[in-house]
Amino acid sequence: MNLLRITIGLACSYFVFAILLNSVGTVILQAINSFDITKTQASVLEGYKDLSIAVFSFAVASFIPRVGYKFAMLVALGAVTLICLVVPSIAQFYVFKLLFAVIGCSFAIMKISVYSVIGQVTNDANKHSALLNTIEGIFMVGVLSGYWVFSSFIGSGNNSGASWLNVYYLLAGLVGIAFISVLFSPIQSPQKETLPSSQWRAFLDMLALAYKPLVLIFIISAFLYVLIEQGVGTWLPTFNNQVLKLPVDVSIQLASIFAGALAIGRLVAGQLLRFIGWYSLLIGCLIAMAGLVLLVLPLTHNIDGSQVKSVFDVPFAAYMLPLIGFFMAPLYPLLNSVMLSALAAHQQAAMTGLIVVFSALGGTTGSILTGFIFDRFSGQHAFYLTLVPICLLLASVTLFKKMTLDVSVKQVKQ
Repeated sequence: MNLLRITIGLACSYFVFAILLNSVGTVILQAINSFDITKTQASVLEGYKDLSIAVFSFAVASFIPRVGYKFAMLVALGAVTLICLVVPSIAQFYVFKLLFAVIGCSFAIMKISVYSVIGQVTNDANKHSALLNTIEGIFMVGVLSGYWVFSSFIGSGNNSGASWLNVYYLLAGLVGIAFISVLFSPIQSPQKETLPSSQWRAFLDMLALAYKPLVLIFIISAFLYVLIEQGVGTWLPTFNNQVLKLPVDVSIQLASIFAGALAIGRLVAGQLLRFIGWYSLLIGCLIAMAGLVLLVLPLTHNIDGSQVKSVFDVPFAAYMLPLIGFFMAPLYPLLNSVMLSALAAHQQAAMTGLIVVFSALGGTTGSILTGFIFDRFSGQHAFYLTLVPICLLLASVTLFKKMTLDVSVKQVKQ
């Protein structure tokens, strides 16, 4: 019963953060329409979210166990509830910068706490993996739900007014429900004797880990992956609206296919890995991603979907582009798994901190770079740009494979 109550608290929290974190693409589109700003200006919202996650993860990772996971989660949820209530009453672009900064800082707290609590309440690897996959599965449900929640408040026109901001009252209510579920969850604080003797030492160990060649090439690979994912995911609603000329609500709903493709891709990859090696799967996925970009983007020229009324009427090319998420899906979890497995157990917490930080930096870079190219050239040019990090990933993943083999050989000899 206690495990169920804890799982509900963690799942509710991850669900609402999935909606908020992945709303940045929708908010960018609406900010362009509602506040008459450029795509380059709007793209900074991704930076406010991801850089907040990166900086705050560095700042609080070793401090959270000392104040308690439950207290930390309640603070994060309380802060997000308050900012969601503030947004509709101000209705200015700068408040969205504050919104995503608060969301980013709060998610840094939440992710560290949730992963730590899962380790507390499970006593073997299989149970840990099962609970973690359940929570991450709920996260993907939240991502999918978010597109439809926002589109229902926006309507079928371009809606340059501010009435769509009322969605944040609903979101504040959902975050409030998560707050209550965590409040009544029997989440325990870690034992004092298990905490590191020095927060500064833990921080220095994390920095020292980044100097290892294997870790460095992994960081580059993770950075490139998130650059692609956030560049595509964040700007897909705007691409649908301004390149394919689809209505705003349909543009946002159609972007949910990308999230669905990511979820399905990870489930399928889990089964395929029973039969093929991780390296072969990743190389195949990268080649398929590049092929899909080269095949689909030429089909998006001269499309006028302004008369489309629902997602069932959109042009074929509009369905195809989000499917890049299916091939993209296995990359990130597989890279993380291989990297963590190559390290000693006592180094994995520090490695997790580095993953969070450089993933956030990659997301910011991808969104800003895509927005800049989109603004100066076109949406097609911006999405063709993904071919560059895809090619770089082919090289970095190959090098990563070779280095993990070298590490395995050394461990066997020792």
